[in-house]
Amino acid sequence: MRDLSKATDTVSKAGVGFERIREVLETEGGVRSQRNARKASGFTGAIAFDGVSFGYGADQVILDDVSFAIEPGQVAAFVGPTGGGKTTIINLVARFYDPVSGTVTIDGTDIRRFTLRSLREQISFVLQDTLLFNAPIWQNIAYGRPDANRAEIIHAAELANAHEFITDMPDGYDTMVGERGVTLSGGQRQRIAIARAVIRNTPILVLDEPTSGLDAHAERAVFEALDRLMKGKTCIVIAHHLATILGADVIFVVKDHRLAERGTHEQLLAAGGFYGELYNIQFGEQAAAVSRVATALRRETGFGVPA
Repeated sequence: MRDLSKATDTVSKAGVGFERIREVLETEGGVRSQRNARKASGFTGAIAFDGVSFGYGADQVILDDVSFAIEPGQVAAFVGPTGGGKTTIINLVARFYDPVSGTVTIDGTDIRRFTLRSLREQISFVLQDTLLFNAPIWQNIAYGRPDANRAEIIHAAELANAHEFITDMPDGYDTMVGERGVTLSGGQRQRIAIARAVIRNTPILVLDEPTSGLDAHAERAVFEALDRLMKGKTCIVIAHHLATILGADVIFVVKDHRLAERGTHEQLLAAGGFYGELYNIQFGEQAAAVSRVATALRRETGFGVPA
């Protein structure tokens, strides 16, 4: 009788949970495929913004009349102060939002003419915060392409520098990953995310600060994997640490909701603008830190460690 009385409470809680889940599943996004939208064929990866403005309201402008072009196969980096609109740019490329004015094109076609599914199937993301599921490692990798076979999953893990640490685990590729990847280190989670992107093999790749918070060893492994992943793809890199994008084909500086500067690393340094200030701040702080450590070592040990 006690068990039966508790069952009523369990059923009512389950009913409430079901209602909430159904509300989420039935929610329609603000961005939808247009009625006459067509399926996107294989992109070459030419991306262009033409007079794009975006904001969440009249008083909250995020981007103001932004125009730029990225050629197929280029690595394009976006840098600038937090809240300047860098992440909004990649959200517009994937059509998570539509611009208030202006157009976003891929291969010369307004992306609103493509179905959402076919557009996003050709874009891969490696983000700062990797979302993993409470499932075996192989399923987390295959999430990028559910029909991938075992050999393809292992090959993707090898290219992502993940195969070694996976095979060292008790159950290998069948090892369960805790919710949000709590059983893995930051570097391991990022390499799983890279393996997902490898297995998708899309022409456009978005990297949003993928090495943030990693130690030197993990960062090196992630960089090696990213180098393999980025070959032959149009890459958009959002970076706060300039060391990660010094070799980019073009760097765009987003400041005060506009594109303030553009060019290669050398060109922007020579121009002496805001990018140069960021570079001097970041690398000046590193040089000062090295000098402080060297001074402390000389005082403690008496060795002539150069500052």
